[in-house]
Amino acid sequence: MKRRLVSAVAVLVSAAFLLSSAVVAQQALPPGSLVTKVLTEKKVLQLPDGPLFWRMENSPTLAQAQAVAGLWGLAVESGGKVWLFRLGPASGSSAGGTKVARIGPVPPVVAPEYLLRIVEASGPPGSITVVHTHPGSEAFYVLTGEQCIRTAHDVIRVGAGRPEAGYGADTPLQVSSCGSTGLDALVMFVVDATKPFSSPATFP
Repeated sequence: MKRRLVSAVAVLVSAAFLLSSAVVAQQALPPGSLVTKVLTEKKVLQLPDGPLFWRMENSPTLAQAQAVAGLWGLAVESGGKVWLFRLGPASGSSAGGTKVARIGPVPPVVAPEYLLRIVEASGPPGSITVVHTHPGSEAFYVLTGEQCIRTAHDVIRVGAGRPEAGYGADTPLQVSSCGSTGLDALVMFVVDATKPFSSPATFP
């Protein structure tokens, strides 16, 4: 009994340490960092055939969006709206959905398992990420403000209401809020689920 109690206490202490470490890490973000928040994600073992696009729609309710999401769809509430993101062919629509954008084709990814993730990126003008890579592709849709995506070779500026298919796996990039007003953007990822989601990088 004593041994079980000691083990339970050790587990609780470890959990508390991990939680406090996560809080410290979050608080340790450099001033002026772009804030990213995971809205929803799922893992799948295969992707649809052919060139892939993200189709974005608004739905009346979250339950309705979830009901039609399918294997390669993700539904989430954000900014007072219900969003449905479906990865697949360029054409197609969902029952009851209102089309917002079609983004792609996205750069192809080959992996033993895939992570589909939707992230919200926000921050005041001048906020920025570190230079980093992902083991797959990311696509952007800007709701408000303006987003800049910098690589070693160029800078893409994406204004409100515009989609951008982004770059392929392992491309060093840096994302920032580069407009005169605050940025609010939705970011769609298709990455290798067996690798770290994000890794520090430098420009050549």
